[in-house]
Amino acid sequence: MAARYLVPALAIAGRAAAQCSAATTTIQNQGDASAIAACSTFSGSIAIATGTTDNIALDGVQRITGSLIANNATSITGLSASSLERIDDTFSLTQLTVLTTLNFPRLTIVGTIDWQALPALQGLSFTTGVQQAGSVSIQNTQLNTLDGINLEMVDTMTIANNPYLNDINMQLGNITQSLIIEANGRNVSAIFPNLEWAYNMTLRNVSTMSIPSLASINGSMGFYANFFESISGPNLTTVGGSLSFVSNEAMTNLSFPELTTVNGGLQVANNTALEEVNGFPALKTVGGALDFNGNFTSVELPEISDIRGAFNLQSAADISSSCDHFQPLSGSNNVIKGTYTCSGGEAAPGGTGTLSPGTNTGGSGSSSSASASSSANVVYISGATGLMGVIAAIFGVL
Repeated sequence: MAARYLVPALAIAGRAAAQCSAATTTIQNQGDASAIAACSTFSGSIAIATGTTDNIALDGVQRITGSLIANNATSITGLSASSLERIDDTFSLTQLTVLTTLNFPRLTIVGTIDWQALPALQGLSFTTGVQQAGSVSIQNTQLNTLDGINLEMVDTMTIANNPYLNDINMQLGNITQSLIIEANGRNVSAIFPNLEWAYNMTLRNVSTMSIPSLASINGSMGFYANFFESISGPNLTTVGGSLSFVSNEAMTNLSFPELTTVNGGLQVANNTALEEVNGFPALKTVGGALDFNGNFTSVELPEISDIRGAFNLQSAADISSSCDHFQPLSGSNNVIKGTYTCSGGEAAPGGTGTLSPGTNTGGSGSSSSASASSSANVVYISGATGLMGVIAAIFGVL
């Protein structure tokens, strides 16, 4: 008698277990989603079928050990999971052209967020907020804020081509690989009050940037074609790679009062409103080339003691006093190890290599030549190519 009831019960339990485990289960409609509602943990991945027309609610599931994927489901307008707390692998949303609602009130942990081409998505309903993710890429959406994504640490983050996004404010403390922010809303602010350490950072088209706690960059950091008037890193002391400020046309002030070492190149180029470069009062060492060009009237580096690559300073204005100050550093003082160029009154101030090495014309009409105590081969890469900016290959100096 016991066997009579036990066998059907085991069969039912087996079917239930099977519904909660699969390499990938495909959701065609809300009925399929309801069929896994009893699974507190779904072992495997869940994919929304491309032909799905229903709004999908994955209620009941608390953890997905694989990925949650919705790609090219062009008729779905809403996706939700009221109990979901964790997605171990990737949360992938791509080409969901009419998706307007994304409701995951308890989601806190995601392996990777990869959202691309969500032209109708304007906001997130993430009440608790995602606090852990290894990688984040959010591109080509209509999001106007990233409220609901508030990470403490991330490996890589790319926020790009979101034309209505004007607020990026996160509690990030560390970025272990890279941060890229570019081509978002015209008035976008990027606020990272707790960020202390990052590997690489690239910022483009940003109106406000705040990094008050940033102390070190292991790789490189570059600011290209931004809209801010001022940029400061009050606690930044070292940059392991290169540091670049290129084509920030409204920038009138840059301030990095504690910065002592840039191990790669230091580039300040084509920032048309910047007249005085006096924001590096503690800088001692530049491991690569120093490449400054623009409309400067004054350039000050009072503590500089070691420039291991080329020195290029060009301005449309008269910079005689600056050239007079730097020229002796390329001679017997052996501060500037590479080729030396300093010239004012240039119609088109350019980067390293655009004038003959040894030029020293501040703009007053006088010209003299200076040669470095030892030579360095210099390769100039424009800011548009990425984070490195300027690289100097040094021979016989180290």
